[in-house]
Amino acid sequence: MSSVLRETPPITDKDCFYIVERHKSVFNYPIHSHEEFELNFVEHCAGVHRVVGDSIEEVGDYDLVLLTGDGLEHAWQQGNCTAPDVREITIQFSSSLLDERLLGRNLFSSVRKMFENARLGVAFSMDAIMKVYNLMDTIAQQQESFDQFLAMLKILNELSQDAGARTLASNSFAQKETGRESRRVAKVKEYISAHFAEELRLEDLAALVGMTPSAFSRFFKQHTTRTLSDYIIDIRLGNAARMLVDTSRSISEISYACGFNNLSNFNRIFKARRGYTPRDFRALFTKSRVYV
Repeated sequence: MSSVLRETPPITDKDCFYIVERHKSVFNYPIHSHEEFELNFVEHCAGVHRVVGDSIEEVGDYDLVLLTGDGLEHAWQQGNCTAPDVREITIQFSSSLLDERLLGRNLFSSVRKMFENARLGVAFSMDAIMKVYNLMDTIAQQQESFDQFLAMLKILNELSQDAGARTLASNSFAQKETGRESRRVAKVKEYISAHFAEELRLEDLAALVGMTPSAFSRFFKQHTTRTLSDYIIDIRLGNAARMLVDTSRSISEISYACGFNNLSNFNRIFKARRGYTPRDFRALFTKSRVYV
């Protein structure tokens, strides 16, 4: 399999941000990744398909996403969008712009947490988009770089308060974990990540942390807001999606390698959770690849 396009944004060590505003009617930039953090705003884009890792969604008139994951594949693709004038504002900046010493201050605690979550890509709610709209609307036209810098800090702070923000890519696809959690939950998640291809029984996982199956089932959902079975399925699907992108193994091989013992069941679950069949998901990445 060829590599997803690795983009090199025009940011030097002396730059704070790279800000560009575009007006277009066609989305033709391929799925790509880069080292820099990115905040991407799209307006009048109903029907566009947003790809972030193994998350593929059709968006509405407005979309705002923050990406802080090095190597996390992403793109906005035409989908069902027919708008003649789509506006896109992209802000890219180095991961070292706000260093650990600054992010470690109490003032930046919510921004630090947002950056951690954004390693999987974070989509913001419409309420948050409207709160920062005026800042996003003018940031590309501001003449003073310092004013742009202050505006960007205000945008990040406002977005970090968004209770409706949600992560996009799965941990297993992005190969990242976010946040802190119970040691017992972490121990079970670590075991699942290492043994997702095997049969995973509730009784065995509960025994790992010295709990009864019923108590652990309630405990896991309380601490993750997800059932254990849903979590296992998502881990398997994330790994399957990664194999579809990174390997030439057959879909049947990938199905069994990720713990699905029935190919038709794998196809059905993948389509229900990802919106595409495994074959179509692979084709989406393949057609968007370029040789570099």
